[in-house]
Amino acid sequence: MPGRSISGRVARAWRWPSIDLRSIFARIPAIAWTCVSIAILNGVAWSIITPPFQGRDEPDHFAYVQLLAETGKLPRPGSEPESPAESLVLSELNQAAIRLKPQVPAISSAAQQEGLTRAVDANASSVGSGAAGVAASQPPLFYAIQTIPYALGSGNVLWQLQLMRLLAALTAGLTVLLIFFFLRELLPGVPWAATAGAMCVALQPLFGFMSGTLNPDTMLYAVSAGLFLCLARAFRRGLSRPLAVVTGLLIVVGFLTKLNFAGLAPGVFIGLIFVCVRDVRLKRTAAWSSFGIAAGIGILPAALDVLLHLSSSQPVLGIASESAAGTVEGSVFNKFSYIWQLYLPYLPGMTHYFQGMSTFWDVWFTRSVGLYGWIDTQFPGWVVRVALVPTVLILLLALREMFGRRSALRDRLPELLTYIIMTVGVFAMVGVASYDSDVISHVEAYGDPRYLLPMLPLLGAILTLAVRGAGRRWAPATAAAIVILFLSHDVFSQLQVIARYYA
Repeated sequence: MPGRSISGRVARAWRWPSIDLRSIFARIPAIAWTCVSIAILNGVAWSIITPPFQGRDEPDHFAYVQLLAETGKLPRPGSEPESPAESLVLSELNQAAIRLKPQVPAISSAAQQEGLTRAVDANASSVGSGAAGVAASQPPLFYAIQTIPYALGSGNVLWQLQLMRLLAALTAGLTVLLIFFFLRELLPGVPWAATAGAMCVALQPLFGFMSGTLNPDTMLYAVSAGLFLCLARAFRRGLSRPLAVVTGLLIVVGFLTKLNFAGLAPGVFIGLIFVCVRDVRLKRTAAWSSFGIAAGIGILPAALDVLLHLSSSQPVLGIASESAAGTVEGSVFNKFSYIWQLYLPYLPGMTHYFQGMSTFWDVWFTRSVGLYGWIDTQFPGWVVRVALVPTVLILLLALREMFGRRSALRDRLPELLTYIIMTVGVFAMVGVASYDSDVISHVEAYGDPRYLLPMLPLLGAILTLAVRGAGRRWAPATAAAIVILFLSHDVFSQLQVIARYYA
């Protein structure tokens, strides 16, 4: 019958292949598992080295998880988020006195350890004020997932925190796996060079530090890596319906993970449009329907979240929304000027926001070399100056490879433009939030390189291009040198943190 034939065609069009996890894992190359293992072990090492609650805003993130696990309720903003159980542990850890003060080491005496044990075993209440400090404005997905290790910790605050950190380390492994396949999809010509790029990302010390702490950024890194992989596959092979569904779901997860994802999302949608326009020209009739699937899945839950925030009188995009609402306190040009100067040199006609400093060098490059603990542990100045040498060499090699393949680069211009727009979006999101905090609220600027780590796939791409740019003869030696460089950077970064807290 006609009705059956139509429904049959629809069913065949949407039929998904059977999922065999064993065969999927078997297709992952052994070298990919090596990169994943390095990332996980690196995160675990950082989780042990970094004292409890000395990660970025860890007390607030822990309070969010605890409130969600104990009451099932979302937090409200507040300055005292800790429950009695968490407060006792923080007090015995001397957490408030240690953070932001490199001269104050972590607790070490037997008496201090005994006090900490008593605080952990005090059976104090795990229900606090219902606040979660700076974490309160964030979406709940990351915290909901972290309630699993929280429950496994059986009421021991230190065990709960450590298990949550271990889950973050596992997430780092997933991030590196996705970056591994992204690099092979992006630059398929020399697969082993992509392996070197993924391995270096696994050893990147700031990524390792964040992967050893409790912070939603770690989940955002994985989502970002997944989207880069989806876009690379779409540009190379077309946007199939299964790939469109996966892309849409990743967009949903991104919006439900952290508000900063709003900076990444526009570039993702623009990239999907580029792919669809190209596919239409290639007579792929399903192109726009695939785009509709990805966009529909991605936008609708985000729209519902916006409506939920509006109905509860909360900022739709957190600090970015507050900054947009504060336009009367600063013109659009002033905000643009601030964001420009946060990354690039001051231009004539702009209001000078960062007098006496070069933000690119003093903030982003210096802190990218190393900024650990509660934004209080850095390398000496001479280390930063030495680090400039290999950085410049790597960039020159990457540019050499890009120039040598400029004809292929022209053919892939829409893809390159997509990644640039995604990068600019992340930078702009950080700049808008920093303007609101620094200029309007007079608190602090957001000069923390961890906010740029969603672009880790592009770091891997640059490193892969650098290896290929060394030429066929010198590429293996260059790859080995870069991997050793990143390993050394990671080890000395860990030693720096050990010296800061335990020397």
